[in-house]
Amino acid sequence: MITSPDIAGRRELGEFIRSHRERLQPAMVGIEPGLRRRTPGLRREEVAQLAGVSATWLSWIEQGRDVSVSPAALMRLARVLRLTPAERAYLFGLSGKSDPEAPAESPLGELPQSLGAVVESIAAPAYVLDRAWNALAWNAAAARLFVGWLVAGGESNLLRYVFLSPAARTLIADWEGRARRLAAEFRADYSRHLAAPDTQALVAGLRADSPLFAEAWEAHAVVEREGGERAFTHPADGFLRYEQLTFLLARHQDVKLVVLVRKSE
Repeated sequence: MITSPDIAGRRELGEFIRSHRERLQPAMVGIEPGLRRRTPGLRREEVAQLAGVSATWLSWIEQGRDVSVSPAALMRLARVLRLTPAERAYLFGLSGKSDPEAPAESPLGELPQSLGAVVESIAAPAYVLDRAWNALAWNAAAARLFVGWLVAGGESNLLRYVFLSPAARTLIADWEGRARRLAAEFRADYSRHLAAPDTQALVAGLRADSPLFAEAWEAHAVVEREGGERAFTHPADGFLRYEQLTFLLARHQDVKLVVLVRKSE
């Protein structure tokens, strides 16, 4: 059953704020912890006072109630909770508000018809992901690298491949750490598509099918998709190291081109 996007968004917003409130230690904001502090992190009343909002309003937000949320209140809350840029964007995305301090985005455009040919022309492993992280295009080098993914009749979704495919567990170095990171990266995109049935169904299915994903999703970690070293233990090619680069398509911020450049030993 897919939850209404409005209800799902309010619930997710409340859980997100609560999880980050509980991560803050009193000393981080100049509050003496005291001897009888029973709850982890900061109390609602403390966060409300620091953010200039009422404790009742914050309590209702955390409960997922349908209450008015202004951009100004969200900006203050983001500062108090010490959110990263990715977490702040997620906060505003869940609330359905625009961040007054966010840079302007280019208008969306249609994907170029030559996208597949462009990817195929890249010598290094390369693939393109849509908003739900389904592979739209890839080259032969990527299909060879990712055993069990990017094959005819196989799994097209990156998250489902990483979390559910036995091949991914043996292929990806530090599989659990990378899987958790991917869940946090996807959450940064997820807030922009709460109303999309495909992203809702993807998350619901992964939470049901993968205990690790369910645990990682409940942690409410949010990070931007970044590059860096990626290591693999390939069944045919042995240990491989790459530098991952991720690009956003011009005029289409929901589409990512990922390229893996081989690193010399």
